Amino acid sequence: MVKRSLAIDAMGGDKGPSEIIEGVSLALKGCLKEDTFFIVGNEQVLTPLLREKSLLQNEHIQVVHASEIIEMDENPLKAIKRKKDSSMMRALDLVKSGAANALISCGNTGSLMAGGTIKVRTLPGVERPAIGSIIPSNGCQYVLIDAGANPDPKPEHLVQNAIMGSCYAEATLGIQNPRVGLLSTGTEEGKGTDFIRMVHGSLKNLPLGVIDYRGPVEGFQLFENHVDVVVCDGFVGNILLKTSESLFEMIKSVLKEEMTATPIRKLGAFLARGAFIGMKKKLNPVAFSGAPFLGLKGNVLKAHGSSDRFYIAGAIGMAREVLKKDMLSEIQRKVELANNKNL
Repeated sequence: MVKRSLAIDAMGGDKGPSEIIEGVSLALKGCLKEDTFFIVGNEQVLTPLLREKSLLQNEHIQVVHASEIIEMDENPLKAIKRKKDSSMMRALDLVKSGAANALISCGNTGSLMAGGTIKVRTLPGVERPAIGSIIPSNGCQYVLIDAGANPDPKPEHLVQNAIMGSCYAEATLGIQNPRVGLLSTGTEEGKGTDFIRMVHGSLKNLPLGVIDYRGPVEGFQLFENHVDVVVCDGFVGNILLKTSESLFEMIKSVLKEEMTATPIRKLGAFLARGAFIGMKKKLNPVAFSGAPFLGLKGNVLKAHGSSDRFYIAGAIGMAREVLKKDMLSEIQRKVELANNKNL
């Protein structure tokens, strides 16, 4: 049985520590006897919140005091240099020391990436970490990488992202030899920018067995089960991720409004409630609300800044799944194969 020690940055995010504590409380229902949650933040703030949820004396909970908070709008590099006693930096210290197997934070993405790179360090051969996010699709899911960590990468970074995304899809989605596609404006080899064409050429020339590269994919293929991993830069990926999430919320709102507009429609909605529940389960992003910074030596997961208690519990669930698999060593092995090809 895998021991799971999770560091939770309780002060990051938009909704405050109370919502994060609520999420931890929900996640405790699936807790193993050996599991430990390091709740990192201002002890004076956290103690009454934990007492209110009857968690102050819980055997799974340990409070780690941190006197500072990195705000969402702070400059990432300046923040991690000036606020060494912030909840995020103290949580990263727990991962670096090995006390925690994984970290979850809703805080400043840039600071988390920079702090993770400096403190936890990247795997040998990996230059920059990337965010891997699982997106629901037509009867399945796919991994989007990079979802926002590196908006201005070099071609070799996207090659490494393809490898890391493939390993992540295999570990969390259970897909053997995941199909990898490069996001472009068309499927033809000549489409896309010079940058995309350079990445495409490098991916085609990877050694056999590193990834199953299927070539360029375009936007309307992303939800048609063409590939299991979609590779792009962090700028495009972050826009795609947030657009997909807002579209899901819009569809829910429109369906609710239209299906309750008249008594006849309300009856139809009642009769079709099973289908709506099934659709919600398939499309609900809560189940995949923890996105790891792939390429680091430790497991550092980023949850949405606006995460509520259900998203926090979902992110903790994702961290548990990541810890079950030896994903980091597989990433390192395949990146080494790819880098040796280019020597």
